[in-house]
Amino acid sequence: MYDIICFGSATTDIFIETRLKEINRKIAYPVGAKIPIKKINFEIGGVGVNVAIGLSRMQLKTAYIGKLGDDESGRRVLNCLKKEKVDFLGKKAGGVTGYGFILDSYERNRTILTYHGLADDYKINEINKNKLKTKYIFFSSLRGESIKTEENLISWCKKNKIKVVFNMDARVIRDAKLNLKKILQNIDIIILNKEEAQLLAEGNDAKNLANKIYELGPKIIIITDEKNPAYAFDGNKIYTIKPHNIKVVERTGAGDAFTSGFLASYIKTQDIDKSLKIALANSESVIQYFGAHNKLLTWKEAEKFA
Repeated sequence: MYDIICFGSATTDIFIETRLKEINRKIAYPVGAKIPIKKINFEIGGVGVNVAIGLSRMQLKTAYIGKLGDDESGRRVLNCLKKEKVDFLGKKAGGVTGYGFILDSYERNRTILTYHGLADDYKINEINKNKLKTKYIFFSSLRGESIKTEENLISWCKKNKIKVVFNMDARVIRDAKLNLKKILQNIDIIILNKEEAQLLAEGNDAKNLANKIYELGPKIIIITDEKNPAYAFDGNKIYTIKPHNIKVVERTGAGDAFTSGFLASYIKTQDIDKSLKIALANSESVIQYFGAHNKLLTWKEAEKFA
C-alpha cells in the first residue's frame, strides 16, 4: 500500500542562464542576435516527478505514474526515480520523453518552454488499476489523452475511497471539454496559484477565491501567490502564511516543493497550519538553488520549521 501515487509530467529540464534584463515583465531576445549563455544545467523535472520526489524525501511510500519514451530522457527519469526511492508504475513506449527549457532573467524570474511528449498520450486502458493501491493520488493537469485518463481515474478513485489531490489548470480541462463541475466535486484537496484560482472563481482576493472554490466541491483549497501570503481553507477556517524575504537563485520547482511539503505533512498529521509551514519551508529551500529538487527537505529537516 502506497501513501500516495503521483500522476503527471516527467521531463529533462535544461536551465539556460543568460542574465538578460526584463523589459515590461518580458525576457526579450533580439532577432538575429547570438547571445552567450552564462551557465547551463541539466536536471530531471516535470510536476508529477517533482512532487513524487518531494514526498519520497519526506519518508512517504511513493509511486509515480507517467508515460516515458525509450530514449535518453526517459532513462534519466527512471534512474532519478530509482535513486529517490519512487516506484515507477507507468508505461514505457516508443516516442519522445518530455523536455523543459528554463530561460532565466537577470531579475531571477523565468520563462519555461515545455514539451510533454508521451506524457500527454496516456490512455486509460494502458493503466493497470490493480497496482493503484494507495491512500491518495495526486494529479497535475496534462493534455490530450492523458487529461481524459485523469478524469476517468478521479471518478474511479472516489468509488474506491482513494483521496484525490489536484494541482489544476482549468483551461486544460475546458479545452478538452471535460466535466469540470463533476471533477471539482470529486476533489479532496485542490492546490492552485492565484491565476489558476481565478479561472474557477471571480475576484482578486485570495481568501475570497478560496471560499468560492470551496462551494464548487473541493474539501480543502490551497492558493499560493508568489511573494504574497498563501491561503488554505477547509470550510471552517482560513489559514495563512507569509513568505520570507530570502535570496532567490531560481524559482523553478517552487510550487511543486510547496505542494509536496504540504501533502507530506498533511498525510502524516492532518494539521493544515503545520502543513503550510512545512510547505513554505520546502519551497524556500528549493528556490535558493538551481533545480526543482536539489534542496528538497527531508521530514526531519522540515519539522524544524513547523
